[in-house]
Amino acid sequence: MTKIISLFILEAVFCLTFFTVSYSDINLIQTTCKKTPFYDLCVLTLKSDPRSSTADVSELARIVADSVNAKAIATLNQISALLKSVKDPTLEKALEGCIVSYNTIIQADIPVAIDAIEKNNPKFAVQSATDAGNEAQACENSFAEKPSNSPIFSGNKAVHDLSVVLQSIASLLL
Repeated sequence: MTKIISLFILEAVFCLTFFTVSYSDINLIQTTCKKTPFYDLCVLTLKSDPRSSTADVSELARIVADSVNAKAIATLNQISALLKSVKDPTLEKALEGCIVSYNTIIQADIPVAIDAIEKNNPKFAVQSATDAGNEAQACENSFAEKPSNSPIFSGNKAVHDLSVVLQSIASLLL
């Protein structure tokens, strides 16, 4: 009987410890995301990454930076596919401009942000995240004549909004 009670107590302590850690992690995510303009996107992004379960604010910023990069790569791939079949010269020109914007995001802005986060230099992370969001917005603005015809609106919006989340979280590290 004593062994059963001891086993029960041990299991209860283990479960309570696990619940407390999980609750703390969720609390950090929620508290951090409340300081961003896109709370739901922030929470969804962070909760979908297993690294967030043990992350501090700096690591949360890194997770969001990785998400910006992944979404930017997906959008760049979409742009490249569209360029293969585009017939409209105005649309082609806009998409070619977007290639430049997304290459800048992937090759410069996000790597600089990640490096800045890792080197505890949040000022550069904030600026690079801002630049990434501006690049995505510049791409979207290239469809200004017919904004409803932007074939990559959702990708541009996602990259922009995630960049703003990254900017906000990196600002917390200042």
